[in-house]
Amino acid sequence: MTSVSVIIPALNEEESIAGVIHECFETNIPSEIVVVDNGSTDRTAERARGARAKVVSEPRHGYGRACLAGIRALAPESEIVVFLDGDGSDCPEFMKQLVDPIAAGTHDFVIGSRTRGKREPGSMNFQQIFAGRLAGWLMSILYGVRYTDMCPFRAIGRDALATLSMKEETYGWNLEMEMKAARRGLRILEVPVSHRRRSGGVSKVSGTLRGTFVAGARIIATFLRIALAKK
Repeated sequence: MTSVSVIIPALNEEESIAGVIHECFETNIPSEIVVVDNGSTDRTAERARGARAKVVSEPRHGYGRACLAGIRALAPESEIVVFLDGDGSDCPEFMKQLVDPIAAGTHDFVIGSRTRGKREPGSMNFQQIFAGRLAGWLMSILYGVRYTDMCPFRAIGRDALATLSMKEETYGWNLEMEMKAARRGLRILEVPVSHRRRSGGVSKVSGTLRGTFVAGARIIATFLRIALAKK
């Protein structure tokens, strides 16, 4: 049986994190769930432990830093890595659609598309939808691979992930993975997934004007860095 690990970066998600972990375990897919406490000032870590997740600390804020810390904490036997957010907006019941093509050996990287799936009203704003489609269009020009979203809910083979040499420490992490996967010629599949409004807390990206601006600037910088890098 394929060993699947789930990584959940979390910053001040005490209201939602236990529910997200329970939903992941209810799929009977992951053998471990790693929650990375990214400098929370609330009870995120405590509630994650109470829900039977492995909790590791990455006190330096940054989505990419949290994901990298989660990768370092994976069990040696882990073969497939699933990433999703801790705010309750992703729907773990779609995990099987992400994991199965990798376990079957037909794909290396499977990403959920919120824009192709069913979205709860208010779960995504215009900027998120536009940014995902624009980035996808640009990547189709560069690499011939068309994405429709920069959804954080994704799965990738452990060996394939290692070949990407992920380095982005902040908001550009998801885009970096998509670009490097396309550039390296990984077998990529995009599947529709449902998306909900977050079940607690405030979005670090779209919840404030500053967060939206900072994330947008970092995503643009990430795109240019990888597009201009030597292969």
